[in-house]
Amino acid sequence: MTRPTDDDTAPADEAVAEPPRRGVGPIVSSAHLAEGGMPSLSEFEFGLILASHAFHRWMIRCIAAAGVPDLSPLDVLILHTVNHRGRPKRLADICLVLSVEETHLVSYGVKKLEAAGLVASGKAGKEKTILITEKGRAVCLRYREIREALLLQPVGATGVDKERLSELAAMLRALSGHYDQAARAAASL
Repeated sequence: MTRPTDDDTAPADEAVAEPPRRGVGPIVSSAHLAEGGMPSLSEFEFGLILASHAFHRWMIRCIAAAGVPDLSPLDVLILHTVNHRGRPKRLADICLVLSVEETHLVSYGVKKLEAAGLVASGKAGKEKTILITEKGRAVCLRYREIREALLLQPVGATGVDKERLSELAAMLRALSGHYDQAARAAASL
């Protein structure tokens, strides 16, 4: 244990970090973008960047804990989408639900999941379908158990308002439409 020096004159209660002061401006990753007409959107985008990266890390670690390492976040999303409601899905449906334009990425993910025995291919007329296997269903259930224990319980303990969370989710979906529209407009420039 070290002895205090003459420089250690601050009272103990001052050692606690102060909350950030509001005069510093929005918390963003690109100040040059926040200088425009809506700094709050830049602040939202930074939060979205952090949340999306954290969510991707979570999915990878959770699926590995469920017994399937080496899947990408998109592979995990495809697996859960195929498992959704227990009905076979077409590749186009998976792309639509996940808002993925590059069908080859979803096709590659399906091949990886098939090789792991988590999904299987079927046919509906002339169309290829993808369906969950028993192994895939078991992995999804294990993922859910891990999610309940490691994510839902701690988030619930924070007292987060479930209705407010649903409102935020609706706002995110609505904003995604604006980003999609802006992307289409930018592609035509």
